Amino acid sequence: MYILCMFGNLIIIAVVWVAPRLHIPMYFFLCNLSTLDMTFVSSILPKFLDSQITGKTSIAFTSCFTQLFMSVGCLTTEFLLLSSMAFDRYVAICIPLKYSIILNKRACVILSFIPWAFGVLNSSLYVFLVSHLSFCDPKDIIHFYCDMKALLRASCSDIKHVNTVILSEGYTLGVLAFGMILTSYVFIISSILKIKTSSRRLKIFSSCSSHLTVVLLFCGSSLSVYMNPDSESSTELDMMLSLLNVAVVPALNPLVYSLRNKEVLGVLRIHKVIF
Repeated sequence: MYILCMFGNLIIIAVVWVAPRLHIPMYFFLCNLSTLDMTFVSSILPKFLDSQITGKTSIAFTSCFTQLFMSVGCLTTEFLLLSSMAFDRYVAICIPLKYSIILNKRACVILSFIPWAFGVLNSSLYVFLVSHLSFCDPKDIIHFYCDMKALLRASCSDIKHVNTVILSEGYTLGVLAFGMILTSYVFIISSILKIKTSSRRLKIFSSCSSHLTVVLLFCGSSLSVYMNPDSESSTELDMMLSLLNVAVVPALNPLVYSLRNKEVLGVLRIHKVIF
C-alpha cells in the first residue's frame, strides 16, 4: 500500500506537470493533495514496516513527536484542502464564466497556503499539549504509530483539559470544513438539477464525482476515529480505522482521480503510461 500510494501520487504530479492543459486550479489543488498524502504516509508507514520486519517496536521520543506533528498537521491540512477543492468545483459548475477570474493564480495560492499554514499551527498546538503531560513509567503505546488518542491513554496526567481543547478544536474544524464542502455541493447539485439534458447532467456531475468520493472516504474514516468516545473496547477499532486512513485512503486517491478522470487518462495514454 505504501509503494502504491507513493507511485500513484507521483504519477499524478508528473502528469499534471507535463500536460499544459492540466495547468488549471483543479489540478493545482490535486497536486497539493498528492504531496500531502505522500508526506502523511511517509511519516508513519516506513517506521511501521520496519517494526514488522525487525521486531523492534520501540520509538524514540523525538520520532514519536515528529509522527504526532506530521499526522495531526496532515489530517488538518487535508480537511481544509478538500474544502478548497469543493469551492473550486462550485465555481467551475455554478459560475463557470467567472471561473478564471475568481480562481486566479493569487486565489489558488491563498486557498492552498491557508490549509498548510493552519495544519502547521494546529499540529504545533497538539504537540505543545502532549509535551506537557507526564509519562511516569515507560509505557506501551497501544497503536501502530504515535496517535494523539494513544498517547493520551499512555499518560498518567490529568488529561481533561487536553480532551476539552481537542474536542472543541476538532468539532470547530470539522464543522467549518464539512460545512464548506456541504454548502458547495448543495449549490452544485442544485445547478445540475436545473440542466435539462441527462447526458449534460451526467457529464457535469462526473467532473466532481472524484472529489466527492475522496471526501467521503477521508472524512468518514477520520471522523470515525477521532470523534467517537474513547474507551477500552474502542482501541482495536481505532487502530483498524487509523490503518484505513493512513494506508488505504492515500493509496486510493490517485486511483480515484485517474480512473474516473478522462483528462488524466488521456494524458497517460499519450505518454504511454497505460494502454
